[in-house]
Amino acid sequence: MNKPKVSIIVPVYKVEKYLRRSMDSLVNQTLDGVEIICINDGSPDNCLSILKEYKEKYSDKNIVIIDKKNEGVWKGRFDGIKAATGEYIGFTDSDDYITLDYAEKLYNAAKKNNADISVSGFYRVDTDTEHVYSTEMTGFEGKHIDMKKNPEEILSINTALWNKLYKAEILKNMKNLEKPPRILDDMMFLLLVYLNTNTIEFINDPLYYYMVRQDSIMGQIKKEQIESTENAMLEIKKIYSKDKKGKKLIEVIDTMAFLHFGVSLMFRMSDDKKNFKQVLKDNRKYLDSNFPLWRKSKYLNLSYTISHKFANFKLAVVKKIYVMHLYRAFLAVYKFILRTFKIDIKW
Repeated sequence: MNKPKVSIIVPVYKVEKYLRRSMDSLVNQTLDGVEIICINDGSPDNCLSILKEYKEKYSDKNIVIIDKKNEGVWKGRFDGIKAATGEYIGFTDSDDYITLDYAEKLYNAAKKNNADISVSGFYRVDTDTEHVYSTEMTGFEGKHIDMKKNPEEILSINTALWNKLYKAEILKNMKNLEKPPRILDDMMFLLLVYLNTNTIEFINDPLYYYMVRQDSIMGQIKKEQIESTENAMLEIKKIYSKDKKGKKLIEVIDTMAFLHFGVSLMFRMSDDKKNFKQVLKDNRKYLDSNFPLWRKSKYLNLSYTISHKFANFKLAVVKKIYVMHLYRAFLAVYKFILRTFKIDIKW
């Protein structure tokens, strides 16, 4: 058997309701040479039976099932990477699905430009109503990021793993974390990937359907979950600080910390009205103590974002709101818009 062009890793846990739709999109890919690696992470429902059903039904497809005890999605992804034999590796979530030309278009874009990563657009869709909240990461056709020249442009790339393909050698040689984060794991995984990435290419087409469950749109994070995530981010910065290439990206790392700890985490903690004032105070202290460049980062200046097409203007606006201590009011308005109009502005 020839070496697969693409290995797609699918962590599976308690998704029997959605798994067949996801598997249908995987086994019918238009690209020849797709390896599908399903990681059954100790799922207590019928997921394993469904995976075996597809492996038997589609015996002509390269379906690999890894059945293991529950250790979480981070460990599952690394198990998948170890098993993958493809030239490029991608990831999908087992409650989402992909277009049938997902692998073909991402692979061709990567091969044409010898890119380390290729990125596509995607849809954010309500699971129950199929309402499309937004279409993301489109409009960048032909865009090229050279990590030596303009690494800050990764700040405008969504931090999910699933609308991207990666050179297998990069993932197989990437560093791991001693204690993986319990939340924001995709973002930190990508930061470890970016450390050894040289080039990133984009295609316009939305190729991924990210299904948003109603109970997760406003999903909250428990306070006790934050500590492991903060420690993991500190470990990431330590890895960058010890790396010759990574040392040059510290301002990007500090800016990324503000985006995900100052914005994303605080958004998901903000329903705790009783304690949110203290949560914000602790958050600001964490950022200032460990990622101090976020305050003076040029990538968060309005003038910079206006003059650079690929810069994150919205993030610069939120930073202004954050430092002016108007964040609580801003989040209240933002959540009202989200609940009322089903419009989600991604930062």
